[in-house]
Amino acid sequence: MSAQIFDRGYRRYDGPRTGVRGAVRTLVVHSSRSVLGLGRPARSKAIPIMTIAFAYLPAIAFIGIAALLPPDVKNAGFLPTYAGYYGYVIAAIYLFAAFLAPQILCNDRRTGLLGVYLASPLTRPLYLLGKGLTSVIMLTLVTLGPPLLMLVAFSLESVGPGSVGEWAKVLVRIVLSSLVMGVLFTSIALGVSAATDRSMVASAAIALLIPGSAIITDVLVYEANFSPLLHLGNLPGLPRELIFRIHAETGSGENLWPPADVATGWLCLAWMLMITTSLGFLWFRYHRLLVRR
Repeated sequence: MSAQIFDRGYRRYDGPRTGVRGAVRTLVVHSSRSVLGLGRPARSKAIPIMTIAFAYLPAIAFIGIAALLPPDVKNAGFLPTYAGYYGYVIAAIYLFAAFLAPQILCNDRRTGLLGVYLASPLTRPLYLLGKGLTSVIMLTLVTLGPPLLMLVAFSLESVGPGSVGEWAKVLVRIVLSSLVMGVLFTSIALGVSAATDRSMVASAAIALLIPGSAIITDVLVYEANFSPLLHLGNLPGLPRELIFRIHAETGSGENLWPPADVATGWLCLAWMLMITTSLGFLWFRYHRLLVRR
């Protein structure tokens, strides 16, 4: 049978037109799939899956302990608080941020895909907004998920909040705490990733910068007797201490710095300054970036 041509010429697109919102939504979905390695070989999924699993393992272990221990032991302070839990998984959180942001930003510049995105309805601010939303959403997998899982499980085991009002208050504090840590690490990671188009270089820089800041500030404060306000430069410690203040656990013996040394106002100011500086550098780099479309 010979081939036949039934239609010729240009065919207009007659599907739904989602506009700029649709473009941002598609960017977020595509970037999220890329980070999680969906649609790619198994080796691309190994790092994100392992990092996410490390963030949940302590929560699962504590839930199992809560289910096995007698009530008097469970209520004796053996289980961690919701703010104290981040001390067990802080390394997994910033390592995930170190992997996440470079995968989201650096690869687009190196492969030239950034020009393709900007040829769509996306502008540079909208592109960065979509990438930032992707980073925050992905990071909440490890900042929000484990404490939320603990809240539900502890409530079922009768070691959670005692009333509906208290339960709702703890839930709001958990969500706010996850955003405090997630937004800070996301902005820092995006700012570092804007400095290079090599994802491995950016990941290594982030993985060294965050714990390195803690080591340097601790040495200056505790060994060299500098002002305790230098704690504000402790990148992993700053959001953790803010989370203790959010959960009203200051003075519990678990918080990092006494309010007499570092007031809550200074913590909030340092948190906002770090985010503003990181995002300002990110915009500076992309505003001046030459993109071929």
